[in-house]
Amino acid sequence: MRRQGLLLLLLILATSALSAQSWPQFRGPTGQGHAAETGLPVEWSETKNVGWKTPVPGIGWSSPVIADGLVWLTTAAEVPGRNRSARSLRLLAFDAATGQPRHNVEVFALNSPEFIHQKNSYASPTPILDGDRIYIHFGAEGTAALTTKGEVLWKTKLAYQSQHGNGGSPVLYRDLLIINCDGNGGPGDAYVVALDVKTGKQRWKTNRRSPADQAYATSLVITVNGVDQLVSPGAYRATAYNPINGDAIWSVSYDDGFSNVPRPVFGHGLVYIATGFNQPTLIAVRPDGARGDVTRTHLAWTLTRGAPFTPSPLLLGDELYVVSDSGILTIVEAKTGRVHGQHRLGGNYSASPVFADGRIYFQSEEGVTTVVAPGSQFQKLASNTLDGGMLASMAVADHSLFIRTDRSLYRISERK
Repeated sequence: MRRQGLLLLLLILATSALSAQSWPQFRGPTGQGHAAETGLPVEWSETKNVGWKTPVPGIGWSSPVIADGLVWLTTAAEVPGRNRSARSLRLLAFDAATGQPRHNVEVFALNSPEFIHQKNSYASPTPILDGDRIYIHFGAEGTAALTTKGEVLWKTKLAYQSQHGNGGSPVLYRDLLIINCDGNGGPGDAYVVALDVKTGKQRWKTNRRSPADQAYATSLVITVNGVDQLVSPGAYRATAYNPINGDAIWSVSYDDGFSNVPRPVFGHGLVYIATGFNQPTLIAVRPDGARGDVTRTHLAWTLTRGAPFTPSPLLLGDELYVVSDSGILTIVEAKTGRVHGQHRLGGNYSASPVFADGRIYFQSEEGVTTVVAPGSQFQKLASNTLDGGMLASMAVADHSLFIRTDRSLYRISERK
């Protein structure tokens, strides 16, 4: 227990430099689901520890992002006077202190939306905040940059055809907005592209190797021996690119893997990647010294039983926490892949877990958040239910949890 407490203290101290008031992208400041906040509640309900609750118009599964007192979301809304199938793709902002609406801007309009998966929405990718700018992505339906006053700076559309709608969130790297465009419409329909953040113009584009297919994952920038790599899961293989020019550095193949969703995590000299459908697998890859196809040389270990289709893994200290879509939590020794144990949380899962204030939060699609103590042994601390379903991952800022359900946005705070 002393060792576990020391590890948690070191993790908190290591992340204390992160802005306590901001959650700028999918999975937070590091992109790996870690928050530096303290004073967070363990228990809540519709009548307990709710700072505020506000309705969210339309339908969307983008996660909240937060900075400078505003909470941002995207949504797809019906518009009176347009045909019933039309959707208005909008950027929303709410006051973080009160929940009051501050901005509601139409960025793109869909007159004849394409088919999407029943669990998807037309507004699933999470925005990115950077200073006084916010970058939003609606898949092939459009990408844009706006000011935090709601003014549109530029808009563009990236051509690709996805079978089930948009999914993966963009990544900000220096002056580049990097996006996975994994379509299944034929050769050249799956690629990674970098846009100039000032203009929206293409700076580089790298086609996925054949065969390619649909995927919905968000890339992660890691640093290996002082060199940045963009780890980008795609159908049948994950590739690490040079984020400056899009050149491929290394790749790892998985024969039966597409429709990838989880974002990778990185630590202990390993990058952890979920391979997707049909047989979900979690692989640990050594990126150090990797060049070309490293499937046979740099694969450290593989987890098949309990691997996720949708939720991203969480790396914390020496343990990796993986929740399957069907609610099985697997606690893994991160360096070796040895399984400490598996535990049924209950419900179904799409949102990615978050570590904050010495606890891990797992959100089910049924609106239940299970709070677990870190460590190799499973210890459940609380089970908290809100009205409505949850597929969006929570955000953490200002000593609060911000949770989006299918109808509402909540600020969950410890009530004194």
